Amino acid sequence: MTTVPVFDGHNDTLLRLHGERQQKSFFERGERGHIDLSRAREGGLGGGLFACFVPNRGGEGQNGEPPALKEGDREPLDPSCAQRTAGALARTLFELEASSGGSLKVARTTGEIEACLRDGVLAAVLHYEGAENLGPDPSALEELYEKGLRSLGLVWSRPNAYGHGVPFRFPSSPDTGPGLTDAGRELVRECNRLGVLVDLSHLNERGFWDVARITEAPLVATHSNAHALCPASRNLTDRQLDAIRDSDGMVGVNFAAGFLRPDGRDEEDTPLAEIARHVDYLVERLGIERVGFGSDFDGARIPRELGDASGLPRLLDALRERGYGEAELRKLAHQNWLRVLRATWGA
Repeated sequence: MTTVPVFDGHNDTLLRLHGERQQKSFFERGERGHIDLSRAREGGLGGGLFACFVPNRGGEGQNGEPPALKEGDREPLDPSCAQRTAGALARTLFELEASSGGSLKVARTTGEIEACLRDGVLAAVLHYEGAENLGPDPSALEELYEKGLRSLGLVWSRPNAYGHGVPFRFPSSPDTGPGLTDAGRELVRECNRLGVLVDLSHLNERGFWDVARITEAPLVATHSNAHALCPASRNLTDRQLDAIRDSDGMVGVNFAAGFLRPDGRDEEDTPLAEIARHVDYLVERLGIERVGFGSDFDGARIPRELGDASGLPRLLDALRERGYGEAELRKLAHQNWLRVLRATWGA
């Protein structure tokens, strides 16, 4: 059976490559991490949002292990440091494009993504995970847009000048603090003006509702799951899911074990069926047109049964066994992402 190409809502591969100082390893089949070009091709991974994420001091948030943050550990990052690191990660992506021989393209429009999926070129969308990477002024977004930024997470799981991220807690409601700041509300409007996707993953619940009141674009959580199935602070309540449905947005299912399991345990022996269980729940709640994948490859501990990007066909087979037809799988794998990006970007 022909592999269905997958467009994925989130990976942290740039941070892994930057930390290893081995960008050329991306073009060689390896065993480290979850994504390289060879394993992407084996698994039908045709593209995704490539995150520029700046870890906490001391490396918290690196190496695929969500940190057990305590309230006192959640100081904002220094904006100048965040800008330098995020800029270095963005340069890594453009260097990969330049040295790829045409096998990777930084995509800025849905038309470019569609061409990449058709031609077997890996489509990489530049995403900032945490708006502290902009600095404190929302107007900086326009310059980054001109350079290729098309998706922005307002926060990671810590506070910044724009809002408050959820700390990693289990069990916990996502209602963990105040909403967006004035600068955060201005930033959402600027994203709407330019056509930048606003990613709601990692944002606390009050911030979520602030975005929902302001934005003119579909609500999108690129890598989050159902709180009803796994009551982690990072997951979405039914009321949030209903708002996403009503905006004609979408959710990318996160493969991180700790956001899948009912017991919240972050263990690689988590069955692949746990991912499928969240897909089922979200499809029932949102509709088949509003669910996709947001793997968190290279940023989380994922089920051993999936392994890495080369294991994506096993996930699709598991969904086939649960009754999903080929047309539905194409929606989950890439068509829903293309729809919501087109609605947000306008191109």
